[in-house]
Amino acid sequence: MTQRNQAAAVLHEVQKAVVGKDEVLAKVLLTILARGHILLEDIPGVGKTTLALAFSRALSLSYRRVQFTPDVMPSDLTGFSLYNKAAGRMEYQPGALLCNLFLADELNRATSRTQSALLEAMEEGQVTVDGVTHPVPQPFLVIATQNPTGASGTQPLPDSQLDRFMVRLSLGYPAREAEVELLRRKQQGNPIQRVEPVVTLDELERMRQAVDAVHISDAVCEYLVALISATRSHPLIVQGASPRATLALAAMSRAMAFFQGRDYVIPEDVALVCQDTLAHRLILSPRVESEGLRHPLEAVLQAVPAPQIR
Repeated sequence: MTQRNQAAAVLHEVQKAVVGKDEVLAKVLLTILARGHILLEDIPGVGKTTLALAFSRALSLSYRRVQFTPDVMPSDLTGFSLYNKAAGRMEYQPGALLCNLFLADELNRATSRTQSALLEAMEEGQVTVDGVTHPVPQPFLVIATQNPTGASGTQPLPDSQLDRFMVRLSLGYPAREAEVELLRRKQQGNPIQRVEPVVTLDELERMRQAVDAVHISDAVCEYLVALISATRSHPLIVQGASPRATLALAAMSRAMAFFQGRDYVIPEDVALVCQDTLAHRLILSPRVESEGLRHPLEAVLQAVPAPQIR
């Protein structure tokens, strides 16, 4: 089975549990292949947790979930040291982050201190407890969910944390036909139980390496940087995209090219992933919402000329 066929097989398995959201599922898989973390912003009950669990099963990833509330402590995530009287020493007790796929459910209900405990693991692949660093298992990825800003008991995620999520996605309500199909499947048992592993951790890593090897020409690199630069000078964008956003957009573009069966990136790949990769990193002028203006990224994509790739 080719690596592209393996990716298609993963999507097929996840679709057994998540109905009618094929485009979002494809973008989640692209982000995983691009070695990124995923933020799912939506109302409760649309299948965010089911999506994360389905991917963990299909990709053979160890999985842990924490339901974030104000009383969740940083040590619940990173772990803690406990004195072993028989051994006469302190011993590390792993926290919830020591897994392959960590689901941070309703992350924006946690305190800022607990939210920040995720940052080291997301950026550096390790946690530090009592001055000692402990690597998280590889591969490691975070799927975080958050309720829309303004929902009861929530607080906005800081810019530094938002910037560490490669994409922000939304499932939304299912179409009527998909919701009927969901009811049919539920009568036959929990659909998540029918999701089977289709790739090993080694096979997942080889797919990621194939994505890393996708070529980006100098012309497309210039196009990527031009798009990012345009977000920094647009009159309706108060804070533009960071250099980390440039790297994320390049990684997602590689993953899109891989998914399309190419070993090189074209401008259309960049355009397809631009909104999901950049929108959550930007701070917009209040005029955008108050005057009902279209998102400035649409104007940026139209204004920046794409190179001709032959």
